[in-house]
Amino acid sequence: MAIKIYKKNTAGRRNMSIVKSEIITDKKPEKYLLAKKNKKAGRSHGKISVRHQGGGHKQRYPIIDFMQNKFDISGKIIAIERDPNRSSFIALVSYPDGEKKYILATEGMRVGKEIVSGANAPIKTGNRTMVKNIPVGTIISNIELFPGKGGQIMRSAGSGAVLTAIDEKIAQIKFSSGEIRMMDNRCYATIGQISNFEHNTIN
Repeated sequence: MAIKIYKKNTAGRRNMSIVKSEIITDKKPEKYLLAKKNKKAGRSHGKISVRHQGGGHKQRYPIIDFMQNKFDISGKIIAIERDPNRSSFIALVSYPDGEKKYILATEGMRVGKEIVSGANAPIKTGNRTMVKNIPVGTIISNIELFPGKGGQIMRSAGSGAVLTAIDEKIAQIKFSSGEIRMMDNRCYATIGQISNFEHNTIN
């Protein structure tokens, strides 16, 4: 990753630098996958109720597919993009039927790579399958808390939990904080660590 250093043309830009990833695709987001994002600017009924709010660049919310329930259908990654609403990168996946969806990108995802979701999905980075079918010791992310609810935890940049044990109905997952949580082994999880692990490492 390259380090971009900003010009010192304002006080806010002085000594500011960011990590610029080479995997980001230079394309505009898919319009029909963007939701409107209203800003309140700290106002209630037009009157300021919270000070020092407002302004900023106009943002829209990319609709992320946390379910990834197009099972056993291989999708091709056609773009890796930034999301202004989250720390991780997002990937635009195109399916054979022409449908496109945004998903959370994991480390190692590149344009042209194919991913698949399903109970019998191969154990490869970026694929999504049931926890009970994943080998013990694998790093997983975007994990369901309850079967069929979609990914709810381990979704921020660099997040990843380790699958430590699998029983008949229960799986044990160890978080980076050291916490060990027991959950239904029918829950789905994505194999691999969430992308952009260097988020906020350079100021």
